[in-house]
Amino acid sequence: MSYLVIAASLNPNSKSRVLSDAIKADLEGMGSEVDWLDLSEQPLPLCDGDQAYDDPRVEPVRTRIHQASGILMSVPIYNFYPNAAVKNLVELTGNAWKEKVVGFLCAAGGQASYMSVMGLANSLMLDFRCLVVPRFVYATGQAFADGQIADPEIRERITRLAKEFHRICRALEQA
Repeated sequence: MSYLVIAASLNPNSKSRVLSDAIKADLEGMGSEVDWLDLSEQPLPLCDGDQAYDDPRVEPVRTRIHQASGILMSVPIYNFYPNAAVKNLVELTGNAWKEKVVGFLCAAGGQASYMSVMGLANSLMLDFRCLVVPRFVYATGQAFADGQIADPEIRERITRLAKEFHRICRALEQA
């Protein structure tokens, strides 16, 4: 069983990337095989509904998503929605998401956007029959200091998400 952790921010000083680093470490600490996809290091074309699907940069990413037993997406929240880069990723890779277990970690500027991931989660559930882990991490800038997670409650939520995600993936594999 292997997992894919996606760091969706394109910002080199991303707080959501800090979250993805933490959950990757937790999963590896549980003995899981973890693949890492950092969208800032994997430039993808903009989905144009046409030729972008055949771009040579898309297929390796599509394959990694397809091969993963489960996927954790760490996303920044902009304007009450996950960033455009992660939406573009889903549009480009489409059916590779089919029937995946998906979890979310979100970094946002304020508390008001805590439900912003639901549009993306609904799309994954309805379009690709993904099972979305109902526990997710939502952290504001106050949870970070010096490029690290400073809030112990957020750190504990990450660990709980890692355990719940792993438990669900294992249960579905055995079913």
